[in-house]
Amino acid sequence: MMLTSPTLKSLWFLFTTVVTILGILGQNLPCVLSTPHRILVDTDVDTDDLFAILYLLKLNKSEFDLVGITLSANAWTNAGHAVNQVYDLLHMMGRDDIPVGVGGEGGIRDDGTIHSDVGGYFPIIEQGMTTTGECRYRQAIPKGLGGLLDIDSNYGFRKQFLPQGNRRYTPLRQPTAQKVIADKISEGPTTVILIGSHTNFALFLMSNPHLKHNIQHIYIMGGGVRSQNPTGCCPANSTAAECQPRQCGNRGNLFTDYTSNPYAEFNIFADPFASYQVFHSGVPVTLVPLDATNTIPINQKFFETFEKNQRTYEAQYVFLSLKIARDTWFDDEFYKSYFMWDSFTAGVAVSIMRNSGNNKNGENDFAEMEYMNITVVTSNKPYGRSDGSNPFFDKRRTPKFNLTVGGVHSGHVQMGLRDPACLPKSGKGRGKCKDGYTQEISGPDSVRVLVATRAKPNINIKSKLDREFYVDFLEVLNRPEETGRFNFSSQFPYYKEELFRPDLSKTRLGKPVVFDMDMSAGDFLSLFYLLKVPVEEIDLKAIIVSPTGWANAATIDVVYDLLHMMGRDDIPVGLGDMLALNQSDPIFPPVGDCKYVKAVPRGCGGFLDSDTLYGLARDLPRSPRRYTAENSVADGAPRDTDRPELRQPLALEVWQNLTKSGNGVSNITVLTNGPLTSLAKIISSDKKSSSIIKEVYIVGGHINPEKSDKGNIFTVPSNAYAEFNMFLDPLAAKTVLESGLNITLIPLATQRKFSFQPMLNRLNPSAKTPEARFVRRLLARLQALHQKHRRYTHMDMFLGEIIGAVFLGGDHASLKPKLRAEHLKVIAEGDESIDGKILIDKLRGKQIKILEIVDLRSFSESFTSRLDDKKQSAVIGSFEEQKKKWSTPPS
Repeated sequence: MMLTSPTLKSLWFLFTTVVTILGILGQNLPCVLSTPHRILVDTDVDTDDLFAILYLLKLNKSEFDLVGITLSANAWTNAGHAVNQVYDLLHMMGRDDIPVGVGGEGGIRDDGTIHSDVGGYFPIIEQGMTTTGECRYRQAIPKGLGGLLDIDSNYGFRKQFLPQGNRRYTPLRQPTAQKVIADKISEGPTTVILIGSHTNFALFLMSNPHLKHNIQHIYIMGGGVRSQNPTGCCPANSTAAECQPRQCGNRGNLFTDYTSNPYAEFNIFADPFASYQVFHSGVPVTLVPLDATNTIPINQKFFETFEKNQRTYEAQYVFLSLKIARDTWFDDEFYKSYFMWDSFTAGVAVSIMRNSGNNKNGENDFAEMEYMNITVVTSNKPYGRSDGSNPFFDKRRTPKFNLTVGGVHSGHVQMGLRDPACLPKSGKGRGKCKDGYTQEISGPDSVRVLVATRAKPNINIKSKLDREFYVDFLEVLNRPEETGRFNFSSQFPYYKEELFRPDLSKTRLGKPVVFDMDMSAGDFLSLFYLLKVPVEEIDLKAIIVSPTGWANAATIDVVYDLLHMMGRDDIPVGLGDMLALNQSDPIFPPVGDCKYVKAVPRGCGGFLDSDTLYGLARDLPRSPRRYTAENSVADGAPRDTDRPELRQPLALEVWQNLTKSGNGVSNITVLTNGPLTSLAKIISSDKKSSSIIKEVYIVGGHINPEKSDKGNIFTVPSNAYAEFNMFLDPLAAKTVLESGLNITLIPLATQRKFSFQPMLNRLNPSAKTPEARFVRRLLARLQALHQKHRRYTHMDMFLGEIIGAVFLGGDHASLKPKLRAEHLKVIAEGDESIDGKILIDKLRGKQIKILEIVDLRSFSESFTSRLDDKKQSAVIGSFEEQKKKWSTPPS
């Protein structure tokens, strides 16, 4: 064909130019012409999960669109802390449009019927109709340092670094995990990346088989197929007397449980049955197991290169997180023990998707791949034998979910850390249980899975970074595109940290008081009141937090924020033990059983609400003080961190510092509003404490002369007569009540005399003080929830907890208290059906004073009038007020 006209020649030139450009674009052509890959992430919000999420958020949205995030609530984080951290991370990145799902109050019936919105707080094998239950797998995760406390707070950097947006957890309004998954997958073809436990997604697959066609692919970080754990090994020249190998060479990485189960990896072990459902769902699966991640550690060269390359807020946040993890690592093997687990999985997934088309073998830039036939072990041989460990089969005519009698799910299921059935008979050698093992097998139970076997080396052999993904990870995080807008301090032009400490040097202080709280809603109401009592009457010397009750340890930050609001940054806050007495594992004490704390709901009306103070905690002003993992050699840490002076003091340390000679503090009054774990440890560890403590007021216990007068352990039907504060640590309660201290007990019967409405009637919506307005909002929310939803029927029990503070700081002439003396003892026998029960025993019991009643009207008047008094009022009333201050030039 001849092209003669100028117009045709121009069109031909334009056409050939476009074709040439598209040819040059090559492999980027799909992202130009096609819709973006929609990605849904289910995460347990561990530190390395944050790296993966930030990596995905940095990608070009027109190519990879992160459409939703759901949170695993039964693994390495607690739901309330996790959801607000993810909201803040997304706010920093300008992605407040991404829905976040967590929890849910649905359940699984005994016949296997799965209700909508099951919260994923428990592995499927333990899930009933509530959010209370056992911890057979989760007890392998430490509750304190290096575990849930550090992950919930991201070692203390979460509140220091991440900006706080408008999104937050709010009771009964928070999107659930199941809703977000269903909504996003219903919208169209979606790729799913699982970097936590598989509970949420397995429940979705089991409940929504009609939506499987919209799941394009599942990428999983977890398991170990042919892996050999490189950690916990002895030096080559060491003798058996010098070193005993720990998990060296194991398939798995359960560093707290390798003596029972050397085969499992944490993500799969969190819910083996759920993982089995995911692998056997029929949806294509790519697995990035320990086999591959063990070949891409955070080595020293990568760390040092990263330290010099932090050009974005997200890069800074990741590096700060890595650095504090390194500085607080339990031994000197961080560079050989901390791997790019979830971020590497995200990179492999993205690279495979980018090369999609005829890419059947998973070709990608970062990992070598191989197809394997594997399954997930959910129970141990011999199959079909009932031994009380397997709720799917034990005492059932028909197995749950119609599972096969004598099939792969019908064997012994690991019961806990030191399950006798899992331990070698000789006490030496490898553990026998394989729950959660991603085992390579043949036969009908196997699934063909694409598996990453090792990280690819850097193609640039001259680079200091010897893995290709090291280079990509740093390049992506430091891109100027899709970058974070600001961190917490840089979003405010006049941000300034300041501590508020009153000058009490010329004040004649009242009686010294130590408040021991478990951070329930009632405890925060009590703390407000104590801070309003004139210091000439009550000198609040210290607060001790016991994380063995109604809130998780990281909620200590809410205590710091409340003190900051009230201008009392001078009051020390000590963190108590993570586990009730006798519940720590004897081999690895940071982990342990949940025999008693399992009675506290994990969802609505329990930890989820306490950890967020029912959605209102973020309205409190932000304190410069917060929990931090900073530590020092002087305090027993393996090394000094950058800011050891910020170290979080322990409860016993705060007590010892308060009472050491030279401070002149004696005749201390102790008010306890939670389990007695910390007080029991103090009187057991400090022999002079009984002479220093003048009196103890204990809010808790139930004395029931009539059988119809029940306790309040509504989640443990077998225990009819105990009260929560006694039940949550019965051995501690027994220790304290038998100590001979001067004790006044404020039992459940006395607490039950109070109700919401009289309080709310006296707290005017236009109250004079910020603290009165905040308390009214909290009380109104508790009352509304109490009236609206079955999960909140116990809200009134928190109201009764205030009476201890009011009795301590109120006018007894108007309160008209009535007391009597009884000889009491507490049952602590290891039997949850009777533990925590208080008996009247005139022969063997200790004499205790019991507060029977106070004048109800005077009680309400004392509480509300104190709060609305402008004396000792808030120094800064709210986070909104703080934001205005930081956004306005100083006058």
